[in-house]
Amino acid sequence: MKLSTKGRYGLMAMYNLKENIGKGPIALKDIAKEEHLSESYLEQLFSLLKKNGLVKSVRGAGGGYILAREPKEIAIGEIINALEGDISLSCCDSGKNTSCDRLEACATRDILYKLQNRIEDVMESMTLEDM
Repeated sequence: MKLSTKGRYGLMAMYNLKENIGKGPIALKDIAKEEHLSESYLEQLFSLLKKNGLVKSVRGAGGGYILAREPKEIAIGEIINALEGDISLSCCDSGKNTSCDRLEACATRDILYKLQNRIEDVMESMTLEDM
């Protein structure tokens, strides 16, 4: 499993917002420059982050983005899921898909289910503040 650039860049950008709390809205061009990322790509990511209630935009001169909540209230999993969608290790959603005719005989189901749960636990237990 490999996190795509959406997830990695999104985490970097959210970390940048966290580090700049109290300095007002941060323009995407400033985040792009500081993190060495594409501004146009960040625009796409911030659209998803805003849609999922993780950031707020401020319009006008001196505008930009701010976190929608305190860093300790934003789980890493929320950020990744907003950008990547739900992460699943198997096509059967780690046992949640009951329409699979091999569900009971699947040799990988239990281990994938355990791995999925551990990944979800870590992503939900770590917050932006922990970064």
